[in-house]
Amino acid sequence: MNFEHTEERRMLADSLNRFIAQQYHIEARHKIAASPEGFSNAMWQQFAELGVVGMLLREEDGGFGGAGFDIAVVFEALGRGLVLEPLLGSAVLAAEAIAAAGSDAQKEVLASIADASVIAAFSHDEPDAHYELARVATSARRDDDGWVIDGAKAVVANAEHAQWIVVSARTSGAVDDEAGISLFLVPADAAGVSMVGSPTMDGGRVAELTFSGVRVGADALLGEPGHGFAAIERAVGRGVLALCAEALGAMEAAKEATLDYLRTRKQFGVVIGSFQALQHRMADLLLEIEQARSAVINAASALDADRVTRERSLSAAKASIGRIGTLVAEECIQLHGGIGMTWELPLAHYAKRLVMIDHQLGDEDHHLARYIALGRETSETSETAAA
Repeated sequence: MNFEHTEERRMLADSLNRFIAQQYHIEARHKIAASPEGFSNAMWQQFAELGVVGMLLREEDGGFGGAGFDIAVVFEALGRGLVLEPLLGSAVLAAEAIAAAGSDAQKEVLASIADASVIAAFSHDEPDAHYELARVATSARRDDDGWVIDGAKAVVANAEHAQWIVVSARTSGAVDDEAGISLFLVPADAAGVSMVGSPTMDGGRVAELTFSGVRVGADALLGEPGHGFAAIERAVGRGVLALCAEALGAMEAAKEATLDYLRTRKQFGVVIGSFQALQHRMADLLLEIEQARSAVINAASALDADRVTRERSLSAAKASIGRIGTLVAEECIQLHGGIGMTWELPLAHYAKRLVMIDHQLGDEDHHLARYIALGRETSETSETAAA
């Protein structure tokens, strides 16, 4: 199988890496992270003009990419720059949910997401969900010609500045049933929607959302009532791939900074990179990062495969990235010594982001358990078919 990127992807990656290196240096990022919005609207527009947002959406959805390797190329570059703009929440998670379940009229929002004139937030995680996608306590009940939504959502990225919110709510079944979950496209300024925003430790902002008797019309329902789980799983799957690729980019940046430090920092009159013990640690780290790259490639290539193959590859990649990302963060800081934890050094911010990525959309333990469960599901299906 040929894993070489197309010329268009290579050109976009080169342009994006060059733009980030020139315009998104660490001082600029600090300023953006300290802003009330947690991202720069000017940068958001420039990413759209460069074609970065459109690269994340399929052609039929208003973009010109949307494949697994398109997502991987873009987010690896974003990870190198610790980019804070709402590409994950708006152009990946929310956009995919709308694309997977929305009507033609609802999908018109996708063009506005692609040109960055609209931000959409993906509101699915709940305080007691523990990464389980099917655990939805927020409810929606029919009322005349529409729906009434009640419940709470946790850690919703960029919700404070979104115009639309994709909301999952239970319309039937038990709290942890896959069946019975519906998706709604809700205006962020709808009556009854309230939110409390807060900064994250690695930059950016999230919000806790409360829906109190939020009334929406029948046209707010995405797809058929009770059949939203498949769209949620696909959207989160694309988000998992994006996070894995972002982590890979952050690992590469941390590795390069550490290699540079080992080549220039002197102790006892010689550069510390000449010490064999440090060389061994760095060699082990390089091998781990290449393993992470292989996991991202495998996940990107499986994004359009059958459900079990796709989800197993994604969970395998996320479990690997969680372990390796934490290792890279710890080792790079230790190899730098005390300076590694200082605010002024970019490395500390890469380390925080790598640790946080492990906890987004399911941590290492969750995805390892999921990978095993999906494997058992495959074995049981094969045994049944053989019988």
